[in-house]
Amino acid sequence: MTEIQFVQQSESVEIHLPDGRTLQGPRGATAEQFLKSIELDLPAPIVGVVVNGDLHELTFQIDIESRVQPVTMADSDGSRIYRRSLTFLLEVAFSDLFPQDALFVDHSVASGGYYCHARGKELFSKKEIKALEDEMRRLVALDIPFIRREASIEDAIAYFEKNQYDDKVHLMKYRRKPYVTLYSLGDHMDYHHGYMVPSTGYLKWFEIVKSNGGFTLRFPRRHAPTTLAPMEDYPQLLNAFRQYGNWLERLGIESVGALDDAIQAGRSREIILVSEALHEQHIASIARQIADKRDSARLVLISGPSSSGKTTFSRRLAVQLLALGISPYALELDNYFVDRDLTPKDENGELDFEAIGALDLAKLGTQLQSLIAGEEVQMPRYNFSQGRREDGDLVRLRPEQLIILEGIHGLNPRLIPETLAAKSFKIYASALTQLNLDRHNRVSTTDTRMIRRIVRDARERGYNAAQTITRWESVRRGEKRHIFPYQENADVMFNSALVYEHSVLRPLIEPLLRQVPHSTPEYIETKRLLAFLEWFLPVEMEWIPDNSILREFVGGSILKDFRVWR
Repeated sequence: MTEIQFVQQSESVEIHLPDGRTLQGPRGATAEQFLKSIELDLPAPIVGVVVNGDLHELTFQIDIESRVQPVTMADSDGSRIYRRSLTFLLEVAFSDLFPQDALFVDHSVASGGYYCHARGKELFSKKEIKALEDEMRRLVALDIPFIRREASIEDAIAYFEKNQYDDKVHLMKYRRKPYVTLYSLGDHMDYHHGYMVPSTGYLKWFEIVKSNGGFTLRFPRRHAPTTLAPMEDYPQLLNAFRQYGNWLERLGIESVGALDDAIQAGRSREIILVSEALHEQHIASIARQIADKRDSARLVLISGPSSSGKTTFSRRLAVQLLALGISPYALELDNYFVDRDLTPKDENGELDFEAIGALDLAKLGTQLQSLIAGEEVQMPRYNFSQGRREDGDLVRLRPEQLIILEGIHGLNPRLIPETLAAKSFKIYASALTQLNLDRHNRVSTTDTRMIRRIVRDARERGYNAAQTITRWESVRRGEKRHIFPYQENADVMFNSALVYEHSVLRPLIEPLLRQVPHSTPEYIETKRLLAFLEWFLPVEMEWIPDNSILREFVGGSILKDFRVWR
């Protein structure tokens, strides 16, 4: 047996990489210094690090033997670190050039970027946009370090009051911890929710593009971390975000701090009732648009990403159509799956049920045309246990009936024959969150949907939070491939986000997230979500109407078993 004894502490320390290699370096060296020797081995730039199961910045000092995993711009955490740092860089450059104006980072765009605007400034000229980008690139060339410091809540509030950041002042009042982490770049200091890269020299890939009265800060997407994707127009998506922004103005709630103020003041019931009324108003408006086109539009197509509330939306839409004297027939796309042995496979050789090729498009198109023509049709029913189609009900539509078809491929032009395209009304539904922590810290629409799904999966499917988080990456890949490219094909977008939902979901999800074990791959995501949800004051769910979109996730929906039978 090897003798165990006390020894003098070594001046060096070892780190163990995921590929089995070991690096040795000075005790107390930063992760950045350790990982310099392997940065060329990786397919994307390193911007963060996981040390012994915890996410850290590259400035983290390693003083004990550790398991170390580089975090690159191709990883979800790495992309967030890069985008957050780039946002702070933009904020500093903007403040230097336009000190009288207030910068707001509004929402993300599908091609990779954040739409931004300035209050107090009507329009940006091309010259101003170029000057802003040039100033950012000048700061990148100087490779200025981001300085991290912990400040007391009192000091942070005093600083934000002095600089007239009212939204940040309101937010900080509800901070549970006695301190907050602030970052400085030169003479500028601010709060940004999460970690940063070590210095501006890391932020080489970006572009500023004039758009829609403001501008878009463009950055790479994860699958191509050092390349900017082609810029696309997104007028429908922009209109949906603007509508939601207008709703927030009506409620007097334009940031999470303002929401917490309203909850603290006892306005929770009012917020819920008005938010739900705005949803109902929009659904009724969509139903009226469909009714006005009933002679030409006999097919309603609904698509959207996971956990957008599409099921509840489609049933509430059906209720509104019934109120207008229109009886919809809900057609289930899942019944048109091809037999399992004909299902296409993905790049890993697995059956790809999300590919549009997994559907029998020829049969779907033929039966839709027959139904619209008033013919009797033998509908299919898919037997999932046996992986094949069987005969279902015999259906004949009445002349005034229309078809509602909900599915991920609803807006894909390949789904239906061109002859039916002119007879369709297309709807994109998603939780397009516009309520942000403050003017510079966004609330991700993806996070909103994942939080919804964790709560629903635990209640309905018995999944724990770690299982849902594990599956989420695959869900996101499918959305990027099959849903997001076609969202602008919609005739109308329905935003299913509710201003109060994080406050309701927080008490439900926190116990689920706290069960995720440390040192698991899902723990880092869990810790991030818990830190994010701390900013929301909780609200009881008793006041949520039983037909709310949110009821699809928290339970108690009156529409769960709703069907149109006549």
